[in-house]
Amino acid sequence: MNSTLKKIAAALLAALFLTACQGGGKEEYQTPAPVFSYENATIYFAMTDRFYDGDPSKNNSYGRATVDSHGKDIGTFHGGDIPGLTKKLEEGYFEKLGVNAIWITAPYEQIHGYVGGGPEGDFAHYAFHGYYALDWTMMDRSMGTVEEFRTFVDTAHAQGIRVIMDVVMNHVGYPNLQDMLDFGYGNVTGTAEEHAVEAEETFFDYKKYVDYRDAEAFQNFYGDWVRADLPGYNPPGNTEITMALAGLPDVRTEVRDSLGLAPLLATKWAQEDQEDEPWIVPAAKKYRQELPLSPAGYISAWLSAWVEEFGIDGFRIDTAKHVEVERWKELKTLTSSALKTYREKHPESPAAKFTEDFFFMGEVWGHGILKDYYFDNGFDALINFTFQGLKKDGPAFLKKNQNSVYQKYAEVLNTDEDFNVVSYISQHDTNLYPREKLMKGGTDLLLLPGAVMVFYGDETARPMGDGGSDPTQGTRSSMNWDSIDEKVLQHFQKLGSFRNRNIAVGAGEHKMLSEEPYVFQRSYDRNGVKNTVLVYQGAPGAVTLSVEGAFAEGSFVRDAYAGSVMTVKDGKITLTVDEAGLSLLEAVEPVK
Repeated sequence: MNSTLKKIAAALLAALFLTACQGGGKEEYQTPAPVFSYENATIYFAMTDRFYDGDPSKNNSYGRATVDSHGKDIGTFHGGDIPGLTKKLEEGYFEKLGVNAIWITAPYEQIHGYVGGGPEGDFAHYAFHGYYALDWTMMDRSMGTVEEFRTFVDTAHAQGIRVIMDVVMNHVGYPNLQDMLDFGYGNVTGTAEEHAVEAEETFFDYKKYVDYRDAEAFQNFYGDWVRADLPGYNPPGNTEITMALAGLPDVRTEVRDSLGLAPLLATKWAQEDQEDEPWIVPAAKKYRQELPLSPAGYISAWLSAWVEEFGIDGFRIDTAKHVEVERWKELKTLTSSALKTYREKHPESPAAKFTEDFFFMGEVWGHGILKDYYFDNGFDALINFTFQGLKKDGPAFLKKNQNSVYQKYAEVLNTDEDFNVVSYISQHDTNLYPREKLMKGGTDLLLLPGAVMVFYGDETARPMGDGGSDPTQGTRSSMNWDSIDEKVLQHFQKLGSFRNRNIAVGAGEHKMLSEEPYVFQRSYDRNGVKNTVLVYQGAPGAVTLSVEGAFAEGSFVRDAYAGSVMTVKDGKITLTVDEAGLSLLEAVEPVK
């Protein structure tokens, strides 16, 4: 076992124990051992480029600028990378948050150049977010090498953390000046430096160097693979499947016949040599050739190769409603098989001990808590767009009755093991939760039934950034490592760790015990696992609370928020509620 794994093992062991004061002395107690289930998942969405810079030497890969020629970094690559994520794993950052799954933006190679950012083209917009795919078979050099990615996944798995990768099948990245020069399409002459955007120009002005009337000029782009508003191409349609979303070239996923390799990729791969090996995904090499596959067939094969190579645990499916659902079902079959292959080939890997199936989490814009045909076509969960708006207005819903949001979520989600949603309070395509209310927002989210997603920086009160003319770009600001709100961070850590240790929080039956103060019980009794918690929200200070039916007489109960341990006497405990007005109660056992 290497030194990193030894440190991780020691940290995991230490996390199972706590020291608390009782009767003036110190005593050690053992907390509940975490039981992983996506029903109780706390998924941390790290926009990799904006999270942590672990290797500054990668920051200008492919000639990408850190600051555009207008002096802005709204849409540039900021330097966050896979080594940065690994460093934070090794420091225990995610463990302390109780995170048991990390969702990362697509690490595969993105378009090299920029397009105009925002409706006014007032900033250079690069593919820092991973949604402008260029080559699904290679690591993007801004992100890291294959071996650096392997280290990241293995380190996460050693901590019991699953890795969910963002993937796109609906579209490829925009045509852009740098790629036109690199891969010979668009009939552009000169260099990117010669076409730099001046102060009086917008970042749409690069188009004046491109010949948009010459069909032959674009044949080295993606050819028959896509619909696009380009000369000689199949035009976009007017349905969810055939439209060019945000003007992106739309992959013709309905095609079942082989169309050969995409021209751009054939050109790109022919240019590569031995020096490119550290970035090529080994399991994808067999798919980098002419095969009897359709465009969607190729993309599915390439994506499944990541699972086979690294043991990726799940995908977050971007723009799911813009691709035929049967295509997603086919991809789920491929990835499930690939994950099984990985576990069989790597019996020494911590991931070989994981028993859950490959996880499919879909983004269907505007979708709420509705079990529909997506769940019959490979999806295990959909992102829940309704919770963010509901929670923005504060805590009033928690004080109603058993028909509250918590009660309804538990009744709908936790009575059906095949139905799950992923809820959030902040998101990269909508807005950030009010920064001054994050203590409340964190409480409401991390105590919610079903899976939840913590958007990077909600736990540190990361401020909204400059978005220029684009109203959502500011949600993607760089992580505020130098200005962390420690009070908010500690709040998220206590809640997240409590949730991770107690499967009942996300997956249990919900029962309100008191409306004022608000007290509820969550109970889980399935698959040979029993777990019960109580949560108190009300006035701080000394409180006597009935716990009969939740915790046995004479048992020990820990308030995971205040860190104190009480003994149940006459069915009651007396606790000192923290000034935050929150107590998180779990059963513990004294260490013999």
